[in-house]
Amino acid sequence: MKHLLIVYHSKHGCTESLAKEVLAGASDPSIKDVEVRILKAINANAEDLLWADIMALGTPENFGYMSGMTKDFLDRTFYEVEGKLSPLPYALFICAGNDGSGAIRSIERIANGYPFQKIQDPIICKGDPAAARAQCKELGLMMAAGIEMGVF
Repeated sequence: MKHLLIVYHSKHGCTESLAKEVLAGASDPSIKDVEVRILKAINANAEDLLWADIMALGTPENFGYMSGMTKDFLDRTFYEVEGKLSPLPYALFICAGNDGSGAIRSIERIANGYPFQKIQDPIICKGDPAAARAQCKELGLMMAAGIEMGVF
């Protein structure tokens, strides 16, 4: 059994709606051997990262940066998994008030130290979330199918 971890922070619901779409895609009936765990950033910990074979990380853009709770998750887990975590494929989704670039830059910089390995460009939701929701559902399916088939 492979493991997909979805970690997100959401204050107003946009990022949570995207996380639920990742979950919906990963829960497609065609996926048989992938267990999915979805957690708010405040509840996720180092054991969750060590459990995961792949991770989707979602955050709102706050002040041109990732949310404080997303940063808190990364701060609380870094040293606990250092030297224990194999390179972890990950994808990022962001609800942005601006363009999301500051949040992307900050997360990608931290991801290099973990080690996380980016598997695709981030999904940016700006304005109407309908398109981003569809992209996140596809992301969940792609991630689950990818680890099930050994692509990641």
